[in-house]
Amino acid sequence: MLLSADRILFPDVTEPVAGWLQITGEWITATGVGESPAAVDEHVSGILAPGFVDVHSHGGGGASFVTEDPVQARQVLAAHRRRGTTTMVASLVTGTMADLKRQIAGLATLVDSGELAGIHLEGPWLAEEYKGAHRAELLTDPIPDEVAALLAAGRGAIRMVTIAPERAHALDSIALMRAADVVAAIGHTAVDYDTCVAAIEAGATGATHLFNAMAPLRHRQPGPILALWRDQRVYLELIADGVHVRPELVAFVAGTGPGRVVFVTDAMAAAAAEDGDYQLGDLAVQVRDGVARIAGTDTIAGSTLTLDQAVRNAVAAGLGLAQAVRAATATPSDYLSLTTVGRLTPQRRADLVELDSELMVARVMHRGIWA
Repeated sequence: MLLSADRILFPDVTEPVAGWLQITGEWITATGVGESPAAVDEHVSGILAPGFVDVHSHGGGGASFVTEDPVQARQVLAAHRRRGTTTMVASLVTGTMADLKRQIAGLATLVDSGELAGIHLEGPWLAEEYKGAHRAELLTDPIPDEVAALLAAGRGAIRMVTIAPERAHALDSIALMRAADVVAAIGHTAVDYDTCVAAIEAGATGATHLFNAMAPLRHRQPGPILALWRDQRVYLELIADGVHVRPELVAFVAGTGPGRVVFVTDAMAAAAAEDGDYQLGDLAVQVRDGVARIAGTDTIAGSTLTLDQAVRNAVAAGLGLAQAVRAATATPSDYLSLTTVGRLTPQRRADLVELDSELMVARVMHRGIWA
């Protein structure tokens, strides 16, 4: 299949350009700027972008990843794919070690099949003070042997772990994760600035939803935010839903760290679904006006965001389209070393999103097939 379009978001462009893509089976095999070298099979009228890559999501479409049931996981994948997300990492919340091992085993089969890009453990090694939607009684210190046992349960499927560096043994466990090629992301933490710097030196390379569920930035106690923001080795997750972080701050942070900001949804089951009553792990969650909160509290419990909306929100806040799309495609793929997605280049999967003039998803191509 040879596709052409007047507006394609190739890597490193500052705005869409005219060009073409050659697709063979599931793969992009050639690309070019300008006129196609041969007769095209289809000219795309909208903006062509890479399929979105969500590396932190708990659910959507009324279903959840926090289960060992592959039917639910596939329901989540289908709901987000309709909104342009063609690559997903399944995020789990804090549970008992037995529950987590069972959930990891169930999701690992979908990683083996290529349906999921990996698993993210958000807990149980978090700070109680900033636990968010995690059960306090299940939070624990990251004992290296227990960390290694959970990683082993994933058989290589675990791509990322969120950890609070102030917990006992955290720095040793971060070094263990680094040695296992698992991204250690700092989050749900009350850590001080100096300990956060030490955690980065030990191998942490991610910030789990920067600003949210962590000690705030203060002029004498800058805490984790400054340490994470200023170190060029750290990728910065942002939830660009207009609820978790003010849109102007999302655009500002993205402007200070090109190539480091990763848009994530932190979505729960109500993403791409209706308001109502849901579960996030063992916690009851109420979704009203698109905002998810632990039932009976003001505590935010994930989001109802999809990445297409994150891109629209960021552009509306003043971020350039190419930079906003990069934060939802190339940068998350770099963050977790997902080398076959996120860019419209040869030897990448033929995952495409066609956006209309309002940046709404018009069509989605997944593995070379228009869905």
